[in-house]
Amino acid sequence: MARATATPSVPVDPAQERSLKLLLWLVAVGFFMQTLDATIVNTALPAMAASLGESPLRMQSVIVAYSLTMAMLIPASGWMADRFGTRRIYVGAIGLFVLGSVLCAVANSLALLVAARVVQGLGGALLLPVGRLVVLRTFPRERFLQAMSFVAIPGLIGPLIGPTLGGWLVEAVSWHWIFLINVPVGVLGALATLRYMPAPAPVSVGRFDLAGYLLLAFGMVSVSLALDGLSGLGLRQASVLVLMIFGLASLTAYWLHALRRPDPLFSPTLFKVGSLRIGLLGNLFSRLGSSCMPFLIPLLLQVTMGYSPAQAGMMMLPVAIASMSMKRVTTPLILRHGYRRVLVVNTLLVGLTMASFSFSSPDQPLALRIVQLAVFGAVNSMQFTAMNTLTLKDLDTAMASSGNSLLSMVQMLAMGMGVAAAGAVLAAFTAFFGGEATQTLSSFRATFGCMALITVASAGIFWQLSPQDSSAGASSKEQDVEVA
Repeated sequence: MARATATPSVPVDPAQERSLKLLLWLVAVGFFMQTLDATIVNTALPAMAASLGESPLRMQSVIVAYSLTMAMLIPASGWMADRFGTRRIYVGAIGLFVLGSVLCAVANSLALLVAARVVQGLGGALLLPVGRLVVLRTFPRERFLQAMSFVAIPGLIGPLIGPTLGGWLVEAVSWHWIFLINVPVGVLGALATLRYMPAPAPVSVGRFDLAGYLLLAFGMVSVSLALDGLSGLGLRQASVLVLMIFGLASLTAYWLHALRRPDPLFSPTLFKVGSLRIGLLGNLFSRLGSSCMPFLIPLLLQVTMGYSPAQAGMMMLPVAIASMSMKRVTTPLILRHGYRRVLVVNTLLVGLTMASFSFSSPDQPLALRIVQLAVFGAVNSMQFTAMNTLTLKDLDTAMASSGNSLLSMVQMLAMGMGVAAAGAVLAAFTAFFGGEATQTLSSFRATFGCMALITVASAGIFWQLSPQDSSAGASSKEQDVEVA
């Protein structure tokens, strides 16, 4: 009887393994910083408004500026990393993020705070895509999924503790510290990057599509500012109309430009994939409605119901906990019922849950409010997971990177536009009902109802999925996608 010979194992270099683990922690901390700052300001907006002499109902520009800046820079992140080196860009991203954080902390007006958030967003936009690229190029292919799963964990923890930490800092010290806490973390991260992140070999890059990038960026900024201008910026209707027309014209010009250019930022051939086409449109319009909730709910609790910042932050915990608990449930449901049925039904559930906040009142039982928030977190989490995996599931290797960048850009754009739209609707209802404190609750209720209708309407987009696009195959991309 022959004796089986054991397959020789590849020796592991302890020093190299330690460097790889430290690199993972470095990228994970950068992802954590970016996701934390996307949510930590929500509960601090009323305190910021009081300090800066502004109305808390006009503070959405602080969130919009950060999300929109990230959406603008994401299309250029891959080219910049290849052209200037991932380590250099990652250190620069941390530096910009820390600089923006300091500028936010010392801002003494809303305009300066918004400008500082733009600087912060420039750094935040590069942290995740460049970090992901470093992991992709450093780790062996068989360990990439495990590595990215580790990096993704802080991305879930950041939104979980962000609102609560922000509310606690506002009460314990001041709102300035929600930005100042980034400084020591950023300094240590920059030093660790220089020490542990490998310097990549030179990568030949093609010519950057600057004309296309400027058209795309100008279009996104103009449309978003037009929405925000209806409330936060105080622009007149004529200015808003001009901005909107220029924005739409710029986006149309980019599409025509991409059709005739051999190497555009995002090739129009991507949209020949039915699942990506519907997934992107569904992401945009669904998030236009639902992404306003982390902005509206803390404001509702503090402005109309007397919650403290810390209490309002704690009330966001059921949303985050329920969101994380749904991760294991979503995939089996999609495999059993398909994307079309799951997304149509769940989109309606998200809209109905948002509409339920139209019945909020100060005497609502606490237990009922917690259940309401948890249900929203659960269905919203399922929505994001299903939309994101639908968008990327049918892309081949050549299209995967470009499609993933396009999805990330649409997500950040929709988040910013959703908050801007909610701010505009809230301002309109505040003017309609009157600015008295007793009428503010009515303005919030009407705003929740309108944003819920936008979400419900997006179910019609997912209804257009064909049976082939709706099927949930065992694609590896469905396992790799990061849910935001």
